[in-house]
Amino acid sequence: MDFLKAEMERKRKMLQEKDIMLSTKKYFRRGDLVAKEKEEYIKKHANSFAVKLSDGQGPSRIADNEGGVLEEDGVTVAVLPRKEVIRRLRDRNEPIALFGESDIEAFRRLRKLEISEPEINRGLRNDFQEAMERVDEAYLNDILSTKKDEDDQQSDDGSSKPKAGDVKVIAESISYEEILELSQDLGKGNGDLDLKIISQLLKLLLQIWGQKLNSRPEAEKRSVKGKRASATYGQTQQYLKPLFKKLRNKSIQDDILDSLTIIVGHLLDRNYVIANDAYLQMAIGNAPWPIGVTMVGIHARTGREKIFSKHVAHVLNDETQRKYIQGLKRLMTKCQYFFPTDPSRCVEYGATELEF
Repeated sequence: MDFLKAEMERKRKMLQEKDIMLSTKKYFRRGDLVAKEKEEYIKKHANSFAVKLSDGQGPSRIADNEGGVLEEDGVTVAVLPRKEVIRRLRDRNEPIALFGESDIEAFRRLRKLEISEPEINRGLRNDFQEAMERVDEAYLNDILSTKKDEDDQQSDDGSSKPKAGDVKVIAESISYEEILELSQDLGKGNGDLDLKIISQLLKLLLQIWGQKLNSRPEAEKRSVKGKRASATYGQTQQYLKPLFKKLRNKSIQDDILDSLTIIVGHLLDRNYVIANDAYLQMAIGNAPWPIGVTMVGIHARTGREKIFSKHVAHVLNDETQRKYIQGLKRLMTKCQYFFPTDPSRCVEYGATELEF
């Protein structure tokens, strides 16, 4: 009996400390006790972060359609809504919740994944179809928009507005002849100059390509072949954005920079055969197994050293690199079309212009 009385007294004091029972009532709700214990547990095990939510559901819950603020190590981070966190985790084939994981911990796990692996490997995506859909959407918006008079086609500064079916062209202030003058010192140890020449030449080729597309007749722009060409141009622009960013930030890998320097040098020299060979050397190299096979058996054979990892081309293993390398090949094809040379220095001389 003494033990039972002591236990009853201990629970009574615990309820008084938790401030659950009201003075006017002799009973309490079990749910209030569970919520109080959960709140104390979170306060005890929270590691130097606090979450302020507008819905007032406590620091371990995130509303489905509302976010919050996460303060960690003095840095304020916007918390995504729970539905968005679930969607992004499922896109990465990750579980939406681990055992005993709260909404905040799931958000922090997603944040670590997005920082460590920014590119989601979704397999083969039909980027060209997405580009075609954007072109069709632009035509649809033009049809649905109200037609204006010819006088309204001139903007306030006197420059003509882009017509329907035109692609977005970024104008470059440097000409091809000026790039040729700068290329005299290309590949001679001046890294900043090499980055500048590579970036300016690729942007100039994009500009010429876009101007050629915009100068087409209206009927050709609206044809299936014209839409495909516009979609290819827009896709190439998207593919080359990471490359231009790396060139601008000087963060491109040394081996890729060396290959780009050689390719651009041969393009400016209009020796497209050697430029194509340098491109293949950068993309797949001399590896007998360019897809990455390094173990072909259990027995040592002649020439086994040729398939070690250091001889395997890994450039195309990264999705981002694969895209801008593919965009580079398209610009190389266009460069041969824009700046022709002798048949012996061309790749597939006399062939029709490729759309890609």
